[in-house]
Amino acid sequence: MLKTPEGGVRSVPFPIEDPERIPAQRYYDQEFYDAELEHLWPHVWQMACREEQLPEVGDWVEYENVGKSVIVVRTTNGIKAFHNACRHRGVPIAGGTTIGSSHATAHGNCAKSGFVCPFHGWRWNMDGENTLVYGKHLFSDKQLNAEEINLIPCRAEVWGGCVWINHDDDAPSVKESLGPVADRLEAHNVQHLKAEWCYGTVLPANWKIAMEAFMEGYHVMQTHPQLQHAAPMMYDSMYKIERGPFPQMADPELSHVENQELQVRSMELLSEGMSGMIHEKEVDIARSMVGVEEGLPEDKNQAVFMWLGMVMHQISERLKEKGEPIPDLCAVSQTDPISAVEFLFPHYFLLPYFSSMSAYRIRPLGPESCFFEIWSLTFFPEGEEPEPVMEATVLPFDSPDFPPIPRQDYSNIPLQQKGLHAKGFEFMRLSKNIEGLISNYQRIIDGYLAGVPHENLAKANHLLGGNFDGKIEELGF
Repeated sequence: MLKTPEGGVRSVPFPIEDPERIPAQRYYDQEFYDAELEHLWPHVWQMACREEQLPEVGDWVEYENVGKSVIVVRTTNGIKAFHNACRHRGVPIAGGTTIGSSHATAHGNCAKSGFVCPFHGWRWNMDGENTLVYGKHLFSDKQLNAEEINLIPCRAEVWGGCVWINHDDDAPSVKESLGPVADRLEAHNVQHLKAEWCYGTVLPANWKIAMEAFMEGYHVMQTHPQLQHAAPMMYDSMYKIERGPFPQMADPELSHVENQELQVRSMELLSEGMSGMIHEKEVDIARSMVGVEEGLPEDKNQAVFMWLGMVMHQISERLKEKGEPIPDLCAVSQTDPISAVEFLFPHYFLLPYFSSMSAYRIRPLGPESCFFEIWSLTFFPEGEEPEPVMEATVLPFDSPDFPPIPRQDYSNIPLQQKGLHAKGFEFMRLSKNIEGLISNYQRIIDGYLAGVPHENLAKANHLLGGNFDGKIEELGF
């Protein structure tokens, strides 16, 4: 990549000149999409698969994105990744279908058979070493050197219960790229969460439109009216009026117990069909705490916060008793606070509440199409983990089988993509106070497209941690 003291050498199509205004063409223009393919995706850490999908030596999973396929495999020496192409004529040696044409995730075990090219039968072991060239005498010696026929490694690192790959050998590590948010998530034991299920869908929208739909809670009032109706004072205190240091969690006209019931109802709505965002087992524990008033202050809002602390303590204690590797939620909420949504640049994010989490991953299929996956993640006692979820259950984006919250989001995202083409619509016009994450994300993308040095991009990336509902930041380039 070209580097200069000025911090970038390439021109960026439809650049961001005002951080509060994002040019609309960035979401559908072919030139901009091509620039992402060339200068963004080859240099970023991509969440390739969950670690539990590779429980045994020889287990492999294919990860495909923007036309590039990588095999992730558990070897006797740890997890490795290889570019999925036969060194003879380039045919993929495992899987080989694309997410654009088939949504099944290719996977298997190569411990005994190794990887076999379906074209001419060349073979490799799990470490990428060639073990068979059929008709070896047909080739000149220079064609058969190990470096010529062994599989080409791809960088792979394990973090947060996932395997991440990067096509750039010079990029900082995953943790160096993510910054302090990685440590905060580890304190919440994200590395021990396991998937219960995964849904996927093709959305007729640019991948960034899909990502940005979750970068603020400002849309809750209209998009998720059931959440607004359940706790109007909370959402209004964050968006309708000037935001104070703490949200209004209590209705002052209600009793302590009635406010506790209101909180449980809100949890039930967030949990409905989602599991991970707030798990049913957590809602059950919160429900059992309704009516606990001893020691609560008179102030209704303070009382709700104290009661939620009691709920967190009970969730930690009761699930620990069952053998789940859950952290002390009250302690880590103070020492390592995390936001309601945490984005891990460029295409993966987590939605924590108590101990369980939802996880979303989005991959582009073209300038105006993407593949969108949702996982439910939670803790299990050792030895009681479910079978690994190997692939997404794929549904149409308007399927009633999706949980209510993503179904409501999916109803907006394709419409927004259409609206971007409207005559006179030139920019996204962002709030500098609560839609800053969109601007920060987009300007980091510009940094990759322009050729900003890795270390500068990593420093800017660190500012994304905890930036949900946040302000526009100075990125340093």
